[in-house]
Order: sequence, then C-alpha cells, then structure tokens
Amino acid sequence: MPEDKHATTTETRAEEPIVQPAIEQVPEPYEDAQGVDLEKGNQKDPNLNLVHIQSHASAHDIPHIPYHESGDEIYDKFTHTKKICVVSVLAFCSFLAPMASTTVLAAVPEVAATYNTTGTLINASNALYMLFMGLSPMFWGPIGQVYGRRWTQLLSAIFFAGFSIGTALAPNLASFFIFRILTAFQGTSFLIIGSSCIGDIYRPTERATALSWFFSGTLIGPALGPLLGGIIVTYKSWRDIFWLQTGLAVFATVLCCFFLPETIHYKKSVELEGLKKSEQAKKLWSWTNPLRVIRLHRYPNLLFVGLASSSLVFNMYSLLTPIRYVINPRFHLTSPIQSGLFYIAPGCGYLFGTFFGGRWADRTVRKWIDKRNGERVPEDRLRSCLVFMGAVIPGCMLIYGWSIEKDKGGIPLPVIVMFIQGVAQLFCFPSLNTYCLDVMQKRSSEVVAGNYMLRYIFAATGTAACLPAVEAIGVGWFSTISAGFLCTSAVLTWTVTIWGRGWREDILRKKEEKQTRKQEKRGSA
Repeated sequence: MPEDKHATTTETRAEEPIVQPAIEQVPEPYEDAQGVDLEKGNQKDPNLNLVHIQSHASAHDIPHIPYHESGDEIYDKFTHTKKICVVSVLAFCSFLAPMASTTVLAAVPEVAATYNTTGTLINASNALYMLFMGLSPMFWGPIGQVYGRRWTQLLSAIFFAGFSIGTALAPNLASFFIFRILTAFQGTSFLIIGSSCIGDIYRPTERATALSWFFSGTLIGPALGPLLGGIIVTYKSWRDIFWLQTGLAVFATVLCCFFLPETIHYKKSVELEGLKKSEQAKKLWSWTNPLRVIRLHRYPNLLFVGLASSSLVFNMYSLLTPIRYVINPRFHLTSPIQSGLFYIAPGCGYLFGTFFGGRWADRTVRKWIDKRNGERVPEDRLRSCLVFMGAVIPGCMLIYGWSIEKDKGGIPLPVIVMFIQGVAQLFCFPSLNTYCLDVMQKRSSEVVAGNYMLRYIFAATGTAACLPAVEAIGVGWFSTISAGFLCTSAVLTWTVTIWGRGWREDILRKKEEKQTRKQEKRGSA
C-alpha cells in the first residue's frame, strides 16, 4: 500500500498582482472558493514580494484553505493506517459498478431466453448501463463538492443495493432495462468520490500510488465479473448474479457507514447557512448545475486527457464484451465457465500492474521535480504513460485481434497479450486520474467527473459497437481501429505534456483580463 513520504520542493514566485473577483462571482476554473489563483499561489496583497523558501510542498501542492488548516497539514489529518483503511474501502466500492457492467456478459444467452429476445438486445442493456455511468458524473461530481464525500458515497451504496434487488426480481425486459440503468446511475459515484477522497488525503507526489490500489478494484471488477457470472449461470439461475451483486452492495454500505470518514477539506454547503430559501436555491443550482462538468471540456488539456482515458476504457470493453462470441467458436468452447476463464488473464494483469503502475507515475513526478529544481508541473506526470498508451497496449490489441482472426498461436497467445495489456493499463490510469486531481484541486470532483463522463460514453460506444463490428469486419480490423484510437490518444497526451502548462497560463491570463475589464466597468459606472 502507499506510504506517506514528504516530498521537499522549492519554488520561486515573482511579484504578480492578482485581481480580486467580485464577491458574488461563482469561482471559475483554476481558482479556489475565494477567487485565488491556485496555479500562481495565494497573493492577496498586490505589493507583496515573495521570496525563495524551502517547504514540504510547492505552491502547486498547497491549495489555499482559509478555515482552520494550512499547508501540508491538510494531508496529515489521518494516520497512515487510517489512510490504508480508507483506500481499502474505496477500492472495494469501486469494484461494484464495473463488475456489474460485465457479470451479465457470460449469461447473455440465458437472460435473452428468459425474456424471449436476442443476445444483441441484452448487450444493448449493457451499452445503456455504460451510457448512464457516463451521464451520472455530471450530477455526482458537483454534489460531492457541495455535501462532502462520505454521505454521497453512503447514499450511492444504499441505492445501488436497492436497484440491484430490482434487477434480480425484474419480471419483464422493460423492468430489467430500467433497474439496470438506475443501478448504473448510482455506480459511477463510487469512482468519482473514491478518486476525490484519495486527492483529499494524499500529497500530489503520493497520489498515483494510492490511486493504483484504488484502480485495482475499478479494473479487476470488469475482468472478474464475467468469470463470476459464468460460474453462477453454469450451476444456478442468472438472477443469482444480481443477488450476489446485492450482497456485495450491502457489504459496501456497511463499510462506508463504519470505516469511511469525511475527507473533504471544505463543504460548500456551509455557505448556505443563514441565506433565504431563494438565495440558497440559486447558489445550490450554480454549484450543482451539470453544465459545470460539461464546460470543463472546453479546456484542451482536460479534453485531451479525457479522450486518452476514454481510449483505454473503449479498448477494455471492446476487448471484454465479445469474448464469449469470439473465443468460443475459435477454440470450440461450449460452456460459459470456459469462456469466463479467459477473463482471468486481463484481471491478473490489472492486479499485477497495481504494484508498479502508481509507483512508476509518482517516481516520474519526483524525477521531473528534481530536473526543474524543485518546481512541480502537473503535466510532467503524464509522461509516465506515453509509451504504454502509444505502443504497448496498441501492440497487444493488434496481436490479440489478428491472432484470433488468422487462428494463429492457439490459446496461449491471446491469453498472454491480454495479461500484458492489463498490466500496461495500470501504468496509464493512475497518471491520468492524478492529473485530474492536481490540475484544479478545488474542483477535483468535477474534473474527475468530467473525465469519467467521457470514459463511459466511449465505453457504451465500444460495448454497443463491438459485436456488430466484429461480425461485419472481423476481430482483426476492429482491434486495429481500437489500436489506432489508443495511438491518437497518446499523441494528444504528449501535446498536453508539451503545451499544457502554456494553455493553463493563457487561460489564467484571459481570466484576469476579463476580471480587470469588469472592475473597470464598475468603477466607471
């Protein structure tokens, strides 16, 4: 598990006046709740000269918390043991929704037979599951910022359990679809709130290591789900899949209730106290408006990182979804449990990558801090995933697709490359998610939510398109398309490492100019 290590950095800031925004103005991206530029530090006095200092963290690392905490103390509220406990609870919760997205894959023919429909239509329910996992972050991200992490996570677990019961008891296809969608809507909260909690309690130079353990649940879930589903449907009814899902959700609720503390540094909901109902409603809407999440993608660095994450998830679900339809005919497998065993390979890859991926990302950050004489630039973290996203995973997809298409290498070859691509993904996700936490710390939940929104929209696309595409053009060419998407995303991520800092500074400059013009207009009026 991740260890607490104090990274010592040094940063020099020149004198730079910051224009104070209007009091009623809603904080914009790259500013905290008080209108302070998070990337340039806390300079309340335009005549203040900052001098060279030595501290535990750079100005990038320390958001301005004007309440009762300051500096690195915000990361020391919990002991190392307590942090491990929190990450363990979050990792288990993160296992649920992704697992639920794939457990039914091994039982598609059986579910279709129950409702007198086709496997294609049941796979469409899985695509809708992904789509609503993609839409729900627009709500969960802002809600987590306003009301805190603990209660958001706890309520999501309760509703997830309730809607899982509904799915298990669904009497017809329509109710099956509805309860699957409602379950998906709750599940993304675990992923968003979990990432945000880790950002709350770990320093930037430690976060990727913690996130890699968190992602062990997120990524092992989709790989283990079909195996569990295959075992259950071989010996029991497919409905028992959702009873198992219910039991796990109830256990997650208990864990959240007793072992998950509140980690957020400041809940915006306290600002509603003493206001009139109309003013409360206005403020609450400005904070939870789903467009806040969507609008973040007008910034190229966040859009490109979101597309990079999406390419990985698209690749994962286009690989996992058609296994029973692709592998079984090629290798003459006859039972769900046999095809379910193929999911062990990527699952073991995800687990193995957990031990190294996050540490690799944090090591890369520390190396570039040394190169920059103590200055930490968030974009440097992304360098750790370029080779894996641009070469290793696309290469694995090409070998996997064409070895099956041309019937080469037997069973061992696709199993080996599925394992390798699983390991490689754990060298990518911690870097991408930690960047989302670092680049806009006061809106971390919303940035992570926007990233997950793109991810699961592309996951829905991959889930819905993979079977028709494989039938139309073959698994080889479809794997080639997926590999091309990954390579393109690697190029976009590389552009963020080169120009991302300049983009952020340009955004800040334009914002300051806009604020100056507003103040000049008020002064002339």
